[in-house]
Amino acid sequence: MIKDCVACGKKNLDKNTIGINKKLLGKDIKTYYCMDCLADYLCCTIQDLLDKIEEFKAEGCTLFK
Repeated sequence: MIKDCVACGKKNLDKNTIGINKKLLGKDIKTYYCMDCLADYLCCTIQDLLDKIEEFKAEGCTLFK
C-alpha cells in the first residue's frame, strides 16, 4: 500500500519513515508524515529521527525489518 505525507503530500514514503511514524505516533495510525514534516510535528531534527530508527533497529523492533 502506498503511503503519502498527510501534511505536504510527499508521495511513496519509505518503510523506515512509515515505521518511525508508527513507533512514535502509534501502531494504529492511518495517516503518516514524511521525515521533514514528522520532525516539525515532533519539534526535533531529521537526524534525531534517523538516530532513533537506528536505535530501534538495533533493539530488533519489527517495524524496521
